[in-house]
Amino acid sequence: MDRSVTDTPYTTKIRNRVLALGANLFGVANTEPLKALKVYPPDLLEPFPRAVSAAVILPRSIFEQITDHPTPTYAAAYRTANRILDEIAFLTAGALQRDGFNSLPLPASQTWDRENRCGAISHKAVGRMAGLGWQGKSLLLVNQEYGPRIRLVTVLTDAPLVANGPVQNRCGKCTLCRDACPAGAIKGAGTRDHYHSREQALDLQLCADKLDQFGRLPGVGVNVCGICIKVCPFGR
Repeated sequence: MDRSVTDTPYTTKIRNRVLALGANLFGVANTEPLKALKVYPPDLLEPFPRAVSAAVILPRSIFEQITDHPTPTYAAAYRTANRILDEIAFLTAGALQRDGFNSLPLPASQTWDRENRCGAISHKAVGRMAGLGWQGKSLLLVNQEYGPRIRLVTVLTDAPLVANGPVQNRCGKCTLCRDACPAGAIKGAGTRDHYHSREQALDLQLCADKLDQFGRLPGVGVNVCGICIKVCPFGR
């Protein structure tokens, strides 16, 4: 998170509360730039000038077990992380409401548009605006300390929280995620801040088809991969 801004006591209070609930990372995004995104419903952000972004870390050793396909252990960790994040978001929204502010928790993994595989909002985009990391060539959020080995959740609010800002993209010329992608979906295109469309960085259909294939593996049962996460040098 970008700590170059001065937090208000209330922002610090909410950060401490979110971290006490089990989050490992906390940031606040200004939602005005996020209004350029496709969100569901279209007026989702109108009542909420701020978005809390929270993340939990996934154990590194889980990814070291992955070879050319996801493991049941990774699938279980993915589900557990989503459950924890949903609880964090739910309880954070309740705490903000008790303090007199409107808030809306958005589930960590929920699909509104199945054809385009979109949720209510991109948690990764919120996390980037909240200073938790940069948009990697895999389209995943890459945190400087933990790499892409994190899961994210969002709480929209009108609470007067101090917003952070994006951090510098540090992928550089690295193409390890592109080279390792089993679907050949990652294009390896770089960006200084963010991609203006997912297609600039990723062939979404190739990725989706591979995730569907992996989701049918015994003991997996959820559309995950993890290979590009494993090879990322950040967080290893």
